[in-house]
Amino acid sequence: MSTPAPPAQPRNPLHGLTLEAIVTALVAHYGWSGLAERIPVRCFSVDPSIGSSLKFLRKTPWAREKVEGLYLFMLREQRRAQ
Repeated sequence: MSTPAPPAQPRNPLHGLTLEAIVTALVAHYGWSGLAERIPVRCFSVDPSIGSSLKFLRKTPWAREKVEGLYLFMLREQRRAQ
């Protein structure tokens, strides 16, 4: 018995992205200090690293939602700038 394939999500910009890819893109765009200003959590402001941020975000749904929302905002900003 094979499981059905998940439905395609062509309009979802988060589809297929890992949390690590999202955090890495945000850090590249805003830097750790800019990220800590926009989302005030300790994992971005005190001794930040991708690993510690991922650990925190995987355990904290509200913070993950904020990170995903900021990523979508960043994509919209980049599209407007083009």
